[in-house]
Amino acid sequence: MDITTLALYDLNHTLAKSLLEECEYPWLALPKIKEYTVKLGNTLSKEDYFSPTENVWISKSAKIAPNTTILAPAIIGHNTELRTGAFIRGSVIIGDDCVVGNSCELKNCILFDSVQVPHFNYIGDSILGYRSHTGAGAVTSNVKSDKTQVVIKNGDEKIETGLKKMGAMLGDNVEVGCNSVLNPGTIIGRYTNIYPLSSVRGCIPPYHIFKAQEKIVPKKLT
Repeated sequence: MDITTLALYDLNHTLAKSLLEECEYPWLALPKIKEYTVKLGNTLSKEDYFSPTENVWISKSAKIAPNTTILAPAIIGHNTELRTGAFIRGSVIIGDDCVVGNSCELKNCILFDSVQVPHFNYIGDSILGYRSHTGAGAVTSNVKSDKTQVVIKNGDEKIETGLKKMGAMLGDNVEVGCNSVLNPGTIIGRYTNIYPLSSVRGCIPPYHIFKAQEKIVPKKLT
């Protein structure tokens, strides 16, 4: 499976385009998100964004519930909605027309435009592509139980990431079912669907349906 950045994402749908263009593989951007967010935020138009606290930039068209928490650095895009109890822990870039729902927690991640994480989701050290969606309770697990570095398994290939914290890379238009766990180092190709209650690991090809780890079937394209 091709797991390069350009194979997974249309970079025209993210504020992090220039960062990701420099990264052959998307997880290489994870250690750079914090610095990039601050650098990018300082270039944003004051006509379009306001900065309620240092190194936090929020579009004037965004809808922010009064009891959300946004820690620096963070960028919240146009027409994006942060609902009750959303916790943005910092080093987060959220694109335009996104939804971050009640009691969701985000840290060190990039959400492309039109991403929805609407109910009880944890998104950490991850990148979610254009129009991707996670069902209620779906989470990205970003640390292995033995605390060793994350290794990506792509077929018979094992790729050392050098990262102790890496969640999931979701390609454009990925659908993740409710209460699924995406294990550290999971990569999901474009337009793939994950069944609810799944435990996913490794690389799942584009245009497929993940029913179980040993039952991944191609979509019937019309």
